[in-house]
Amino acid sequence: MRRKLLLALLVLALALPVSAAEYPAKSIRMIVPFAAGGRTDLVARAIASSAEKLLGQPIAIINKTGGSGAVGMAEGAGSRPDGYTITMVTRELVSLPQLGTSPVGPDDFKLVCLINEDPAIVLVTPDSKYSSVKDIVEAAKAAPGTLKFASTAQPNFYLLGLGILTDTTYNQIPYNGAAEAIPALMGNHVEFSMTGPAEAISQLKGGQLKGLGIASSQRMAAFPDIPTLTEQGIPLVTGTWRGIGVPPKTPQAIVEKLMAAFEQAAKTPDFVKFMDEKTFGIHYMGSDEFTAFAKSDWDALGEVVKAIKAQQK
Repeated sequence: MRRKLLLALLVLALALPVSAAEYPAKSIRMIVPFAAGGRTDLVARAIASSAEKLLGQPIAIINKTGGSGAVGMAEGAGSRPDGYTITMVTRELVSLPQLGTSPVGPDDFKLVCLINEDPAIVLVTPDSKYSSVKDIVEAAKAAPGTLKFASTAQPNFYLLGLGILTDTTYNQIPYNGAAEAIPALMGNHVEFSMTGPAEAISQLKGGQLKGLGIASSQRMAAFPDIPTLTEQGIPLVTGTWRGIGVPPKTPQAIVEKLMAAFEQAAKTPDFVKFMDEKTFGIHYMGSDEFTAFAKSDWDALGEVVKAIKAQQK
């Protein structure tokens, strides 16, 4: 009887959740809502490699694709709130639900930290007749809806933001991501495009494309000669971002452990070197700041969504 009681107590102990003080006591799953080899996957694997050394447990990358990120983020939001499933959340967390294409928004996660933010860059060919973003805007005002834009996504929040701020419209030509849009631009099938810097780094460095403006609050170190849009009188700050989220009921003590580990991971030489080489921007924010940032981005994209719906009427 005593042996059976001890065995029952052992089984019960193994079934109980590990306390926050002992966390992490086993490997952690990181859901990445996009395919292996993509930009989000690359950032996730790099930060996980540095963070797992600090946490003392391996972090396994689980790619869950579908719905432009909605499928993976929905699974992450609905996982057990024990810290053993974390999710690489992206800007789609604030854009998709407002478009009605995802049931998961910022309130469905406890946001741990922001890791990466990449601004959009306005691209043209070296022989383009446009030498600034102001030139493009002026041409669009002179001939509304005619300038051909290589759109990497539908809807394109970058272009819509530019249009709202400058009261201009363009002829959006849809392509399946930057891998198709950039060759179209280089082949002069369109007049300009907007992508993340990392997607066009080889063409920019090789002189096949020229950057006219960066949609960020300050110039990028990798492209110091490309002015911001704000410098050109267009206060557009837009791009994409990536961070870590956990289910809302995750204990705060676990959130703080994750936050501390990822903050240190974002400063490690290996991670910094990788991000610099790939032209990914490192922008760390803790939980409270990241939560406020996501709310602000929700409000900003809300204005763009209103414009989209108005155009569809």
